[in-house]
Amino acid sequence: MLPKIQSDVYLEYKNKVLIIDTKYYSRTTQEYWGVNTVHSGNLYQIFTYVKNKESELKGKCYPISGMLLYAMANESIQPDNEYMMSGNKISVKSKVSWMIL
Repeated sequence: MLPKIQSDVYLEYKNKVLIIDTKYYSRTTQEYWGVNTVHSGNLYQIFTYVKNKESELKGKCYPISGMLLYAMANESIQPDNEYMMSGNKISVKSKVSWMIL
């Protein structure tokens, strides 16, 4: 009775894997004691997707990365970071908007 976990986007190219999970919130970060951080539940979720895929592809030397992709909100703080978590690159990005003046 466990639900199937499935990311929004799965890309595989030349023995590389990128798993993308998209998010939309009115605020792209959470604030705790005056410090803005990534939503921890989202970070655990993308990490789980990456580690499950790594386990599924065991024996193949595929680098597996994950990305949290947030829609840009009306905030001054927009995530644009990369982390190494247990040997996997996890990116946290927001949509880039372009204005033509």
